[in-house]
Amino acid sequence: MKALSIKQPWAWLICAGYKDIENRTWRIGRESQHGPYSSYHQANFTIELPCRIYVHAGKGFDSEGYNSLLDYPEPLGYARQNLMNVQGRGLLARGAIIGEVDITDCVTKSDSPWFVGKYGFVLTNPILYKEPIPYRGKLGFFEVKDV
Repeated sequence: MKALSIKQPWAWLICAGYKDIENRTWRIGRESQHGPYSSYHQANFTIELPCRIYVHAGKGFDSEGYNSLLDYPEPLGYARQNLMNVQGRGLLARGAIIGEVDITDCVTKSDSPWFVGKYGFVLTNPILYKEPIPYRGKLGFFEVKDV
């Protein structure tokens, strides 16, 4: 199964069921689903939608993004409160596979309060593992073996 590395706190928010969009500057899926691609934008045609992936929490932490959650309006306040509790207890694993999620679409518009990007991967059916699985990440999607 493929995995995608995502910085904390976003990886935890996805697997805990709060964040339903992963923002990227590049698309995934087939060209016929989304129209023509310009050569300027990277696209990953090897990912067919829908697909299930592992969520890999990268070693980096988005401190600016974490702090910006304090300014997010409801309904994100509940997610923010739980995230602060988890962060305060040191439970945001890094450098590990922390769960799974389905990617059902790649969109350029969304009503989700999490959508801020050029492209958004629509996420459903998240699972947060009780124990993270240490694993070395890579850029983009990568194949995970022996998990």
